[in-house]
Amino acid sequence: MTLRKAGGERLQKVLARAGIASRRAAEQLIAAGRVRVNGRIESELGVRVDPRARVEVDGRRVIAEPLVYVVLHKPRGVVCTLKDPEGRPTVGEHLRGVSARVVPAGRLDFHTSGALICTNDGEFLAKVAHPRHHVPKEYVAKVRGIVDEAALALLKEQIVIEGRPTRPAEVRVLRVEGDKTWITVRLREGKNRQVRRLGEHAGLPVMRLVRVAHAGITAEGLRPGEWRYLTVDELRQLQQEYGVPRRVRAPEPREAPQAQDRRRSVDRRPGRDHRAPAVRDPRSAGARDQRSTGARDQRSTGARDQRSTGARAQRSAGARDQRPRTDRAGGPAGRPSRPR
Repeated sequence: MTLRKAGGERLQKVLARAGIASRRAAEQLIAAGRVRVNGRIESELGVRVDPRARVEVDGRRVIAEPLVYVVLHKPRGVVCTLKDPEGRPTVGEHLRGVSARVVPAGRLDFHTSGALICTNDGEFLAKVAHPRHHVPKEYVAKVRGIVDEAALALLKEQIVIEGRPTRPAEVRVLRVEGDKTWITVRLREGKNRQVRRLGEHAGLPVMRLVRVAHAGITAEGLRPGEWRYLTVDELRQLQQEYGVPRRVRAPEPREAPQAQDRRRSVDRRPGRDHRAPAVRDPRSAGARDQRSTGARDQRSTGARDQRSTGARAQRSAGARDQRPRTDRAGGPAGRPSRPR
């Protein structure tokens, strides 16, 4: 019998959290009759299952992955999907080193960079990404034109996106560079291209846009394309403010790959060797050590033999020099022979 509980988890959510597929693709698996719960095919969408239920897809048991939370510094020119039918670069390419299949909490458009929270916790995603929860998002934008008081008032006005008025944005001027202005924008929602549409509304086209924080989480210290696990303190702060995640656990003990690479980077101070340390294969290293030892032994043996041979030759020559020499008459050399 299929175990169902009113407080259980939706089946498609169980599949998505296990890394089987996205929520939408999981619904397609269920509708196709490829999912079994406790041995019975379950084709009803939205059904909730007990956490102890045995769930299988195509005969293989589904095992839930541990919940992980990371922040990615999304580069410009990257789409916020794991796969793109048009072949454009995706955030999934930058998240391959994460220990579980994670998806972005919300989206940043193709030309926007900055902090992007990613997780496999469906409840967390719904809470942090949905506009109705008013989770703050902070941006720095470079706009074409001078932002005076009138333009600033326009940027703070409500606009209509997809038939609904937006909440007023918090905007302030950072600095002016010639005929361009840097501003900060703080939103309590995240509707499609909202900051760029605010710029269009005020007659100030957005030239550059970076999200510096989402729900208080920043990508500070990360290069574009790098990610890190959220810290325990960050997760506790999110839990306190938004009720998610339900359980706070220490992040993965291993570092993100790019953090390890950076930690292994060489010292760039003057006078230091700037070459990266070589990674040695133990098998080839052993062979090299053996060859090196043999060569050293051979050189050492050769040197000893050469010294020994030289010493014997020197002693032999010395002995010959010490033997009395005779002249042609047969007397000792250096002595005149007696006349006969």
